[in-house]
Amino acid sequence: MKRITAVLAASAGLIAACNRESSAPSIDAATTSTTPVQYSQEFSLPVGATTTTEVTGCDNSPGPYITISGAMKLGGLGAALTFTNNVKGTHTYGTTSHVDVTVVPNGGSITIPKQPVRGGVGGNPFIWIQFEDGKGQAVSNEIFLGRCVQGLKGNQSADWASIARALATLAVSDCSNSPGPYITLDGDMVVKSGLDAVFIFANNDNPVGGPHRAAADAVVKVSLVPPGTDVRFNKQPSQGGVGGNPWIWFNFLNGSGTPLADPALLGRCNQLSNS
Repeated sequence: MKRITAVLAASAGLIAACNRESSAPSIDAATTSTTPVQYSQEFSLPVGATTTTEVTGCDNSPGPYITISGAMKLGGLGAALTFTNNVKGTHTYGTTSHVDVTVVPNGGSITIPKQPVRGGVGGNPFIWIQFEDGKGQAVSNEIFLGRCVQGLKGNQSADWASIARALATLAVSDCSNSPGPYITLDGDMVVKSGLDAVFIFANNDNPVGGPHRAAADAVVKVSLVPPGTDVRFNKQPSQGGVGGNPWIWFNFLNGSGTPLADPALLGRCNQLSNS
């Protein structure tokens, strides 16, 4: 799995909320008093791409010189910890307290550094772009950028959904404290979709209609974000609100704060504590 540095920049409301449908989460319980508990879940994550293109060398052979840069934006991810002083069946709690944290800001992004693309058609071609998910599946229509000497349409964008898997690692201590135990949370989120840009060059004047790729004089694909990119969320603390060795529950939230699944019982504080 290729790991790249993720630049997480808040951008409210850019991407729709995550799909609530998800596979069953899994919990790896602590095997010793010093092993943190882990919780993982697969879910549908809204993602989007925003790119900027520039072109020079329209009369060059074998074709113009294009640069592309931008970002792949991510739907948010949060986490909810619930503390209860007793358990009465699967989903019936006694006294409860909730702590919600944001682990990936809604609209956080993976930066696409500026990179060159060499066209394969000389003589001032017409140029389109289409986005793919890194596995050959189109996630946008073919977008007409313009003719080379006229300059290219400034910004391009696309939105789609990707399967993602989040893994949270929780370490618990101070179970007898008031107002509750001390928990640290970190982990990562693997985004299964990548992002490719496909440039389509043609000498014929056909800015609308199509299909363009089937009749193109040249097609050039460039990888912008590889599939399986790993977005790390850093360790952050939370203080529980129920003292007296509470039961601890966990679930992930989408970027709008909606649970992705029912809370999962991690265990009782003193069973999870590494103190």
